[in-house]
Amino acid sequence: MASPSESAATDLLALAVTRPATLGPGRLVCVDGPAGAGKTTLAGELAELAPEATVVHTDDLIEGWEGLPGLAAAVSALLAPLADGGVGRWRRWDWVASAWAETCEVSPGGLLVLEGVGSWSPSIAPWVTALAWVEAAYDVRMARGLERDGEAFAPHWDQWARDEAELFARTGARDVADLVVVTG
Repeated sequence: MASPSESAATDLLALAVTRPATLGPGRLVCVDGPAGAGKTTLAGELAELAPEATVVHTDDLIEGWEGLPGLAAAVSALLAPLADGGVGRWRRWDWVASAWAETCEVSPGGLLVLEGVGSWSPSIAPWVTALAWVEAAYDVRMARGLERDGEAFAPHWDQWARDEAELFARTGARDVADLVVVTG
């Protein structure tokens, strides 16, 4: 039996490939939702179905725990050149060193999966081929976050939850999602 995210990945890929290219010659799938909901799992399953896809995690585009407010600008800077048929670039945030690391590139064309809190915003809506929203109960998400990130995440959880709630209220991503996936 397929997990909710496995069947969602199949549905999301089917939706994306039947729509026209929206990001220059390529397609963009955003997998958004709150921390610990299962976005990375869904993006990984999507990448298994489409091995030529490039997956970019928004965690890599933000400057640490307080970086969420600047994410939309970083995403737009990555996507704008791709929309024009050029190479997209971003600097990866090294969470261990708490510093910017190497510059990464995405070639134009193909399928780009942008995964993470705040991966969708109204400013990039014209470039998005499909948007999935992934959610789970607060206590489930918190347990997953602590299991994944350990105690380093614990002191930041409450502020992060407030920041992402503010972001989601402002962008309305769930309301415009093509697919809503509830994990448990």
